[in-house]
Amino acid sequence: MSTQSQTDLAVTLPDDFFFGAALSGPQTEGMWQAHGKLENMWDLWSNQDIRAFYNRVGSYAGNDMGARYAEDFALFHELGLSSCRTSIQWSRLMDADGQLNPEGAAFYHELFAAAREAGVEVFVNLYHFDMPAYLFRRGGWENREVVEAYASYARAAFTEFGQEIEHWFTFNEPIVEPEQRYVHGAWYPFHRDFAQARRVQYGISLAHALAVDAFRTLQAAGTVRADAKIGLINCFTPPYTREDPTPADLEAVRMTDGLHNRWWLDLVTKGTLPTDVVKTLSERGVELPVRAGDEAILARGTVDWLGFNYYQPTRVQAPASDTDELGNPVFAEPYVWPEAVMNKSRGWEIYPKGIYDFAMTMTRDYPELEWFVSENGIGIEEHHAARTADGAIDDVAYRVPFVRDHLRWVAQAIAEGARCRGYHYWGVIDCWSWNNAYKNRYGFVEVDLQDNYSRRYKASAEWLRQVTSTHVIA
Repeated sequence: MSTQSQTDLAVTLPDDFFFGAALSGPQTEGMWQAHGKLENMWDLWSNQDIRAFYNRVGSYAGNDMGARYAEDFALFHELGLSSCRTSIQWSRLMDADGQLNPEGAAFYHELFAAAREAGVEVFVNLYHFDMPAYLFRRGGWENREVVEAYASYARAAFTEFGQEIEHWFTFNEPIVEPEQRYVHGAWYPFHRDFAQARRVQYGISLAHALAVDAFRTLQAAGTVRADAKIGLINCFTPPYTREDPTPADLEAVRMTDGLHNRWWLDLVTKGTLPTDVVKTLSERGVELPVRAGDEAILARGTVDWLGFNYYQPTRVQAPASDTDELGNPVFAEPYVWPEAVMNKSRGWEIYPKGIYDFAMTMTRDYPELEWFVSENGIGIEEHHAARTADGAIDDVAYRVPFVRDHLRWVAQAIAEGARCRGYHYWGVIDCWSWNNAYKNRYGFVEVDLQDNYSRRYKASAEWLRQVTSTHVIA
């Protein structure tokens, strides 16, 4: 189906297709020292260099959901959203001795109860780039003791909330932290060390598998409810290259797909890592820190379903050089598609068909696995410039077509057999976004930073209500 026909077509999603909100603990809760919370990586960076954050708004902010969660769940319900995905903060649930922090546990019990009262089911993710700082100082994901500490944290969460929560996820976007911290050097500690990135990626893989194993064990014992499911969320996307690719371009696609997509897809469906990728890494001098018994650990990492975050496609081509100026191996470099439509606020390409292409990959290569769109959204800078006379942000011209076009491709994929069960929009309520802070706004609901984080619907919210109530994408 062409992009033009998608634009002209109204489609209907299945009756059991769910709509919800995507958010995370460190980006919404605020209260960075409340309830016995420890310093996490974002607090550490904020404390060291607040100038690195847009308008000097550091991790302390969130969007005040920690104090407003009842109000926010009510907003979700009013918008017709039946679920939301957030994260427990490791640094709030556990103390510095690796034991359950009762104050933190009480906070999450209260938050989950408020969601139930509002008629919103909470999907719980255990990790959203927010490692406790004291564990990072001990080596982070490269230290097996930290990997085990994560597994202990996961067991504590499953034990504490096992009868409350049905849908669990081990990690959000596990590829992002290795890339941002250690390939691009964009996040603290600003290393550019490709081999270190892969060691971190391997440690995360082990941590994921250990958490899944703990979930299965506790579910068998009755501690976790029998109908509960566990999954993983990643920013999967099919990689694209030029229309007439060279063999070197196709090799760039293979390794990009292998590191960013197949690594995690093989782990969660087969309990293994892609052998071709591991072999190529070794041939280029990048060895994973494999120990005896790791194969058995990874084998336990298969999941019940997946979350698929999608914002932009990945376009690559053969690199100009096999190594960068630091001697790191380079497997691909960006390819700029001449026909790309860009969100200039983020510098990201808008390509709704990427959701369909991923869905067809899943249908072909991983047909048994259910999944849902766990994040999708558009962030716009200077959004207040479109404020109307009644005070609302008029975002209809960009937010509605962005979501509409992505949902139409989801509907097309489902019609062709994709096992996509739902859609969570990222940032239904504006939230803090890492070192970009509030630079780009994603929400259907505005957070007014000049009025004590007060909430107000944007103009697009009425369109969202129509979609969630009718399942018709028009």
